[in-house]
Amino acid sequence: MEKEILKNLYFDTALSIAELVKKLSKSTPSITKVINRLLEEKIIIECGFAESTGGRRPIQFALNPSLDFYILTISADQYFSTFSLTDLGQNTIVEHRDVPLELQLANSFDLLLSEIERILTSSAIALDRLIGIGLSMPGFVNSELGVNESYPVTHPLYKIKSKIEKKYKIATVIENDSRCIALAEKEFGLAKNIEHSLIINLNWGVGLGIIINGIVFKGESGFAGEFSHIPLSDNNTLCSCGKRGCLEVEASLNAAIKNTENDIAKNEYSIYSTFVNSNLNKIDALIEASNVGDQIAINNLGKIGYMLGKGISTLIHILNPKQIIVSGRGAELGRILNPQIQIAINEFCIPEIAKTTQIQMSKLNKHAQVKGTAAIVAENHIDRILTK
Repeated sequence: MEKEILKNLYFDTALSIAELVKKLSKSTPSITKVINRLLEEKIIIECGFAESTGGRRPIQFALNPSLDFYILTISADQYFSTFSLTDLGQNTIVEHRDVPLELQLANSFDLLLSEIERILTSSAIALDRLIGIGLSMPGFVNSELGVNESYPVTHPLYKIKSKIEKKYKIATVIENDSRCIALAEKEFGLAKNIEHSLIINLNWGVGLGIIINGIVFKGESGFAGEFSHIPLSDNNTLCSCGKRGCLEVEASLNAAIKNTENDIAKNEYSIYSTFVNSNLNKIDALIEASNVGDQIAINNLGKIGYMLGKGISTLIHILNPKQIIVSGRGAELGRILNPQIQIAINEFCIPEIAKTTQIQMSKLNKHAQVKGTAAIVAENHIDRILTK
């Protein structure tokens, strides 16, 4: 029960015994006994009183902020990775954001290891103070087996979990990036306390996290949520998966970037061509261009918004969720995407079904993957503080 209590205090920051009893469906005496033991061991502390619901205000408990334990996370997309060290209060100790690291390169694993060494050195945190390492990345990630089946068995990224564990002798978890983002939204974002939600990860590609009955749904083999490869595109462009007609070729930020660059090649003027020289990440250049009102960037973002809405209409018809959240980097573009998404929903979705689903833009946006990756470490290994 200690692990469950510690997990809930990590996710909710502060809870009373009554709240823990409700969350864990355990008796008040059993929860109180564990709380007293954790207080005695200085693993948790009293942190004031909860709001009164009538009668005496209950004492709240939190993880001890002086605990010297940390989580190392690697949050990767196709071209960039963010390396973070956070404490158990979810405070960032050191972060190296948007480090260029193209996963398809033959030396990608070596680059990843060198960056891990760099952040550990810059933080001066000893390895034995880490409760775990979390890695989130795109692709067919089987978290139970600890492999990424998007790569050949001979590729270093296929068994990346075991390779990291072997080198650092630290428990490591690996998960698909979109499922990590879904977990972040469930625990810290707009999906908190919502039983059924769909979370779209809009980045270079288009991913999907599915929350059913408050649990992140993975499917039979762990690959549920391959939203980007639904054949909804009339474009004959070849997708990264090797098929044609995938939603991703018209509804991703990568598609908006390619269309913008094609327009510039046809002598259309766009300030994106200036911003791309001062930004390492093309997504940042596209966002910056749209923020200053660049018509080419806005037009191409509107196109992916419309296609995204077409895909969302399919999801609404199949799953009828309470809400659909657009998260990841694309959530920063909500003012441009949202109107086009709604136009497509109006066009393709049955009104009686669509009216019960809310479309929202995440407030976590680009931070969601990092928070979700740390959360999977806490979910699996926070009890390591008991043995250390």
